[in-house]
Amino acid sequence: MTNKEIIARLSHVLSPYKRKLFVAMIAMVVVAAFNALQAYIIKPLLDEIFFNKDTSLLNILPIALLLVFLIKGLFYFTYTYLLQWIGQSVIRDLRNAIYTHLNSLSLSFFHKNPTGELISRIMNDVSMLQGCISHAFIYLLRDFFTVLGLLVVIFYMDWKLALISFLFIPAAAIPIVVFGKKFRRISTDYQTEIGVSTNILHETIAGARIVKAFCMERAETARFAKQMQFLFDILMNETRFKSLSHPMVEFMGGIGMALIIWYGGTQVLDGVSTPGTFMAFLTALIMLYEPVKGVSKINSTIQSGMASAARIFNILDVQPSITEKQDAITLPSFSQGIEFRDVTFWYNENEPVLHNLELNIQRGEVLAVVGPSGGGKSTLANLIPRFYEVRQGGVFIDGHDIRDVTMESLRKQIALVTQQTILFNDTIANNIGYGVEHCTEEMIREAARSAHALGFIESLPDGFNTIVGESGARLSGGQQQRVSIARALLKDAPILILDEATSSLDTESEQKVQSALENLMKNRTTIVIAHRLSTIKNADRIVVLKEGHLVESGTHEELLAKGGEYESLYNLQYAD
Repeated sequence: MTNKEIIARLSHVLSPYKRKLFVAMIAMVVVAAFNALQAYIIKPLLDEIFFNKDTSLLNILPIALLLVFLIKGLFYFTYTYLLQWIGQSVIRDLRNAIYTHLNSLSLSFFHKNPTGELISRIMNDVSMLQGCISHAFIYLLRDFFTVLGLLVVIFYMDWKLALISFLFIPAAAIPIVVFGKKFRRISTDYQTEIGVSTNILHETIAGARIVKAFCMERAETARFAKQMQFLFDILMNETRFKSLSHPMVEFMGGIGMALIIWYGGTQVLDGVSTPGTFMAFLTALIMLYEPVKGVSKINSTIQSGMASAARIFNILDVQPSITEKQDAITLPSFSQGIEFRDVTFWYNENEPVLHNLELNIQRGEVLAVVGPSGGGKSTLANLIPRFYEVRQGGVFIDGHDIRDVTMESLRKQIALVTQQTILFNDTIANNIGYGVEHCTEEMIREAARSAHALGFIESLPDGFNTIVGESGARLSGGQQQRVSIARALLKDAPILILDEATSSLDTESEQKVQSALENLMKNRTTIVIAHRLSTIKNADRIVVLKEGHLVESGTHEELLAKGGEYESLYNLQYAD
């Protein structure tokens, strides 16, 4: 993404605040004018007071100077506060926009992009852009207007000297341009490595149990230390260029300053110019040179902000792989059945996971899907709520192609309980009521009772107000699953998907969860993805998937009698 494109995008982000930005710029112009006036006051101070002994001017000038500082201070506060407010508002808007956009993206995006990297984009990249907008942007605008005002002063007092000095200002800008590209590249590398670092932290903290179980503390410490060394090397590279940039700019300016002092001093000694004019000119020139030096100091901040903006806009430009049609309809209440018509699906092209699948699921039916690992069981379940898009064929609910209905109306009619229980670091009550508007305490309590979770919840010191910890870490596996089941019960959706909901539990927990699942499955159309065949013996129908093909269908007894794939799976589990 080019600088021009980035600036255009940032201008669009700034557009809601253009009135405040206009007021801030007016305040900057006033401050710049008074800066120029401060430099010009040197001339009457020297010529009229010190050389011509004008006592009346001596009484007026200090008061005028105080007024200059007072007015300048008021306008300085105005533009500084407004620009900080605008900068912080833009950062808030960008964080909200990125988060909203991430929520609109399909699951495939999150499988390709590590969690730590995405967190880094929202937090670190936007923070670095904040430095660019809230600080560098202020300095650039302020210094731009200051330079304009001071240029007027120096050309007014001595245009020949002004032309000489003007030759050295572009020369002083050369290091800024040269080092700018290096700062951009370094900043991009730094932000990439920050994303990697965040991901390492996320993985090791979330997987602390595995790290300890496999005695990998030292290895993980070494991995993180190596990553920190990468960051250190990048930052020191940036520091080296920063440290080199500033003295180079200063030296170029020093050459110009030396020539001007020599030439201007000669003019004063020859009587062509007055000492007051020369000193006022020199003061204005020194004040003019400061903003140029300042740009070299904030150049790395600007380049970091531009690199951050490019990464932010790259995320915002990602399009969801699954979108709604413009004329999508609301799916009516589920009443008939779900149908897979010649469905083929793949994650990677030329490697289909499902092949020409034909399957009908009647309303109220409990359908179990079994088969070897990698056979496409979970994929089949994920196609129903459109977590992934069918590549060929279609999935139909009550005759409606799910691609023709709104995703909200589709997903509101589906409840999901998975092997990997997802709970938020919130209260048990809020986890059970998640996604259900206007649910009462009694509704949450009844859902917990039906999920056989009320007993253990009430035994906790804070009951329903207990914070469950990250991913439910303060609850046992069985307790987590029963809270998840209570959440599905409260949603009261007519279609239920159970994706290996008991496979990770011990026997005692499985019995309690299985009892809760039986309550959940009442009067619902249920698709059960199962590894333990003992949990699906009573299903109305069992289908067997192998390598993406539907190879068998029938009841538990019928499939055993066939002596096919199901019997082989059953015998593997119950060989004794």
